Amino acid sequence: MVEAFWSQNGTTPMNLSIKNVPEQVVERLRQRASRSHRSLQGELLALITAAAHEDRIMTVNDVLMEVRRLGVKTPSESVEMIRADRDAR
Repeated sequence: MVEAFWSQNGTTPMNLSIKNVPEQVVERLRQRASRSHRSLQGELLALITAAAHEDRIMTVNDVLMEVRRLGVKTPSESVEMIRADRDAR
């Protein structure tokens, strides 16, 4: 799957490194890899490959539905939500 993409793409593979991953996240990824009968490396590559192929562009209707789902009614409410999300990181 990934090798086919690489050979069709004509690029060389690149090594990536993620530092300071919390142990609980690593453990959940190991469990997910085990359920998929993959190594941790294989599971991470599958996740990254799937994410890289998700090129869904939101339409105006998609944005409106999301705003309604979140219950945002004024611009100041959306600013508060963005700040709260940012500050939670």
